Amino acid sequence: MIKNNYIVILLLSFISVASIAQEAKSDLSLSIGYYNNNNLTHYLVAHAKTKIDGRFQTVPDVSISFYINNDSSKANLLGTATTNDKGEAVLLMPPSAKEEWKKSSKHSFVIVSKASKLYDEAKATADVSRAKLKIDTTDDKKIIVTVQELKDTAWTLAKGVELKVAIKRLDGDLNVNETQTFTTDSTGTITAEFKRDSLPGDANGNLTLIAKVEDNDTYGNLTAEKVVKWGNKFQYVSQFDRRTLFARRGHSPWWLELLAYTIVVSVWGVLIYLIGQIKKIKKLGV
Repeated sequence: MIKNNYIVILLLSFISVASIAQEAKSDLSLSIGYYNNNNLTHYLVAHAKTKIDGRFQTVPDVSISFYINNDSSKANLLGTATTNDKGEAVLLMPPSAKEEWKKSSKHSFVIVSKASKLYDEAKATADVSRAKLKIDTTDDKKIIVTVQELKDTAWTLAKGVELKVAIKRLDGDLNVNETQTFTTDSTGTITAEFKRDSLPGDANGNLTLIAKVEDNDTYGNLTAEKVVKWGNKFQYVSQFDRRTLFARRGHSPWWLELLAYTIVVSVWGVLIYLIGQIKKIKKLGV
């Protein structure tokens, strides 16, 4: 009888522990962004986060399925991706989605994460209206950006859209002037003056202008680029065999080597002198 009671207690303990483990699952928060680069490349970026100790932290290794318009049909599945160390999963829109994309001027993107031991299934949606940017320039170094959105079957000008105009650089984009953002007028355009004279370009003096609409509630993220010859020609000169401060070993400046060797000789000279004095003191028996 006692043995049976122990078995019952163990079973109840196991069941309670299992139920507690299930209740201990954290809530997974998903978000999705739509990106249109140069009106050519369309892709989606999903973000996975969870709240730990009152702060949101990114979640890696989450398997996410991407759908267009609804997640009830496999025909609407765009693909799957897994979040990286930053909690991001990127999916290029496949060619198979072209026909569905052309059917309407507005679409909903749906992402669904698979349930795991740590998290329950989660879902997020984003509604996007089809839009595009067009960037032109004038001879007096002015940049004209036009924002268009698709309404029914016609492209119309979009007013009141905030965007940035910058120059692409290796370490980040540089604004073309002091104005941080521009807003399209009633004609759906903005005009920005280029004020970055003497900026180094490539070997031909080319610079890449970029117009960006970022995290817009209606259009998502849009970019358009244009190459212009508004920079200074940059000719790379190799410093490999020259004596410079950041050169390879054995090619540091003469003055720096002289300074280093002088310090080494001076220190060792003082040490040798002191050792000699100590030996003299021992000989004198002091």
